[in-house]
Amino acid sequence: MFDNLTDRLGDVFDRLRRHGALTEADVGAALREIRVALLEADVALPVVRDFVAAVREKALGQEVLRSVTPAQMVVKIVHDHLVEVLGGGSGADRDGGIDLNAPPPVGIMLVGLQGSGKTTTAAKIANRLKGRDRKKVLLASLDVQRPAAQEQLAVLGRQIGVASLPVVPGEKPVAITRRALETGRTQGYDVVILDTAGRLHVNEELMLEVAAVREIANPHQTLLVADAMTGQDAVNLAKAFGERAGITGIVLTRVDGDARGGAALSMRAITGKPIVYVGTGERVAALEPFHPERIAGRILGMGDVVSLVEKAAETVDRDEAEKLAAKMAKGSFDLDDLAGQLRQIRRMGGMGGMLSMLPGIGKLKKQIADANIDEGIVKRQEAIISSMTKTERRNPKLLNGSRRRRIASGSGTSVQEINRLLKQYQDMADMMKKMKKLGPKGVARHGLAGLMPGAGFRQ
Repeated sequence: MFDNLTDRLGDVFDRLRRHGALTEADVGAALREIRVALLEADVALPVVRDFVAAVREKALGQEVLRSVTPAQMVVKIVHDHLVEVLGGGSGADRDGGIDLNAPPPVGIMLVGLQGSGKTTTAAKIANRLKGRDRKKVLLASLDVQRPAAQEQLAVLGRQIGVASLPVVPGEKPVAITRRALETGRTQGYDVVILDTAGRLHVNEELMLEVAAVREIANPHQTLLVADAMTGQDAVNLAKAFGERAGITGIVLTRVDGDARGGAALSMRAITGKPIVYVGTGERVAALEPFHPERIAGRILGMGDVVSLVEKAAETVDRDEAEKLAAKMAKGSFDLDDLAGQLRQIRRMGGMGGMLSMLPGIGKLKKQIADANIDEGIVKRQEAIISSMTKTERRNPKLLNGSRRRRIASGSGTSVQEINRLLKQYQDMADMMKKMKKLGPKGVARHGLAGLMPGAGFRQ
């Protein structure tokens, strides 16, 4: 998300930095380019006008034009205003996500159009509340229109270990709502998530049904689930549901497929409701809290190291990490360990997901594209290791030509890919041995450069 906007704004700020001292004409030209960049990112016109006007007023002040680093001051002004436009609200807690400050069972109602990802989002939120917040969650599908919609939610619930309300054939949404809330109260649930039916477009029937359910449920949170790919239509959708359904927050789905990101900027500014979550992929764990300051940093190429660290903390298997640390200390590192590292990369969103959070990565995008980094390589490498016997994984020296051909056939890869994987493994194993030889003080003294191949250390 925001890839195009990040690139365009990066170019604008690079040109400003080359000027040194800035004139009003320089700032005016930069703001015109920022305006075009926002429009191309599919940000709604009223939001663009207000954004540029607010930045212009601050950027043309004498304290900016006469400062030692005027270009950096302009960047800070744009950053601060982006945070303001994307800013929080009553729907988000201080750690990002949903405010659950209400007597249990806390009601969360999801609304939106058909195909926006409501049912999957219901499971993603339940999975997050169960794992991160240790909440007992009940899922309830109110979608009696779409075939197998209730069964779909039940299947997702079983996958993540979250209970779903048993289906009663022929039961209407209002009756399902009453039964879900009663079950939540009598069986000690902390949260009840109500997944309402969607339609192909906003219509009166949909709004009346949502209003009836909302009156019975009186949910603490009413979240609009919207597809980020719909651009300007997402803004109109948010206005319609905001007026009729009383939404308290927004969940944007499929942001990983939207390079523009205009919906995020527009919906928050126009509705005044916070974006609480963004869906970043198909996996149930692919749901991130929406932090305005961190997102603004990503847009301006400043990275988001805090989110990267948090994601690592959430996905790292502590026992697995401790075992690997012990092996590293001994200098013993086998292909099972490498497979564990590959799984960790995949759980953190792959190389692309990790790189997007690093500061200054926008400058390296062309080089990364030229290097033709293939996200699928991680899965193929896992498949290669899985096709080996336990003995081969522990002792890669056994992998002669015939064994490599067998593994290539079993994993659907090539011998060349197996050779590259083994070279990668050998480099890592060599580094582990050097770390053992140098010891903690030696590693601290020589740094990572001393561990790289050809650094002058003898085996």
